Amino acid sequence: MKISGSDLLLIIDVQNDFCPGGALAVDDGDSIVAIINRLIPHFANIALTQDWHPPGHGSFASSHPGHDAFSTIQMPYGEQTLWPDHCIQGSEGAQFHQDLDTAAAAMVIRKGMNPSIDSYSAFYENDRKTSTGLSGYLRERNIKRVFCAGLALDYCVYYSALDAHNEKFETCVITDACRAIDMDGSAAAATTGMSDLGIKLVEAGTLLT
Repeated sequence: MKISGSDLLLIIDVQNDFCPGGALAVDDGDSIVAIINRLIPHFANIALTQDWHPPGHGSFASSHPGHDAFSTIQMPYGEQTLWPDHCIQGSEGAQFHQDLDTAAAAMVIRKGMNPSIDSYSAFYENDRKTSTGLSGYLRERNIKRVFCAGLALDYCVYYSALDAHNEKFETCVITDACRAIDMDGSAAAATTGMSDLGIKLVEAGTLLT
């Protein structure tokens, strides 16, 4: 697959708290950093997302006494998984992995900043109404195709890919540049759901030839 000047590499949440030793670690999450770094020089357009929660965010289990992490509750915008406190603004856990090459990124989208609404997607908060502005940014730059990589495949990568598709961008997910949380089969459900929509699942090697 040939990369063109109208392609975007969207690097999602490659942050310390999602890597081994972090507050919400994804197994083997740090192993994707080297793959992403190899991809970066091949793209003219790069954007990063950064989970950036205020203390006491409404998606934290600690904000809901009597509820455990990874349980679910109903929020005004729908069902919400409760997470361990993670990616708190300004914390070491919220920083990008130290080995990730961030220099070429034209923009960083910080998400999850509203204390009452979680935000998985790079395009919309979980109320499915509040836009991050990414779609407009990409259209202004004549981006036609979005390649997603990062953490976690079955949450923030998945929702970002769905929204990129729904926003009428051709969408690809670089599967070996992602890792999944995989709760109750969520990784398989995500990959099947994306494939069924026509989102292309590719490997990094096909882009580097």
